[in-house]
Amino acid sequence: MSNKGIFTLVLLGVLVLIGANTVYIVNEYERAVVLRFGAVVNADVQPGVHVKIPFADRVRKFDGRILTTDARPESFYTVENKRLIVDSYAKWRIKDVETYYKATGGQEEIADARLASRVADGLRNEVGTRTLHEVVSGERDALMEELTTEMNQTAMASLGVEVLDIRVKRIDLPDDVSESVFDRMAADREKEAREYRATGREQAEVIRADADRQRTVLLANAYRDAELLRGDGDARAAAIYAQAFNQNPDFYAFVRSLNAYRKTFDGSDDLMVVDPSSEFFQYLKDAEGQK
Repeated sequence: MSNKGIFTLVLLGVLVLIGANTVYIVNEYERAVVLRFGAVVNADVQPGVHVKIPFADRVRKFDGRILTTDARPESFYTVENKRLIVDSYAKWRIKDVETYYKATGGQEEIADARLASRVADGLRNEVGTRTLHEVVSGERDALMEELTTEMNQTAMASLGVEVLDIRVKRIDLPDDVSESVFDRMAADREKEAREYRATGREQAEVIRADADRQRTVLLANAYRDAELLRGDGDARAAAIYAQAFNQNPDFYAFVRSLNAYRKTFDGSDDLMVVDPSSEFFQYLKDAEGQK
């Protein structure tokens, strides 16, 4: 190969090396800074294709997505001096790239460690001002919201990151605390049960009294209607009897006597002591000479 060909290859290689150190790409999910001899010259490079000074500028890229810091469980004491073992995590992302780079050197592990330490301090302060019941259930959401707001301000100023959310994964109670908590929970549930039973009994008495009142009203109305119907029936029967009597008194008396005989002699063991000459047997006597 001639000297000219070797020179051409060397020149081409130099151009490729210079081009590779001149053009760089920042993805949508990345944040980047440009350093010139170690000093920050571009603190927030936007996604896309960019050009830098070869060999003088250096590009540092960081993950711009939402990251998770999983803090190790810590022991905290409530205002009642009850110990809790709290396991928490924080969601965050890089907001101020220059501050983030200067505070952590661009190392995510350092950001995780510092953020976890600040979250633990914040949880210690928040738990220390609340009772055990408030931390476990009563004001847990409010505690997380206050802590997230406080940590976001602190982390933004010191680390350049935005804290999106802080949550408690688990709260463990020591054995001595667990027993007292369970006893209190059982007492609260028993109190609620007594209140529900008392309310149920009260409502049952009200319903029972109303049902008795309605029953009394219904019976009274039914008795009134029955008496009216019975009175009307008796009146109509009396009218019919009177009309029949007026039409043929003898036949009416005969029918009434037959009905009386049927009811009187219905049983086989009946015994009557009656004067045979009484009017009761007038239709049983010899009918000769009578109408």
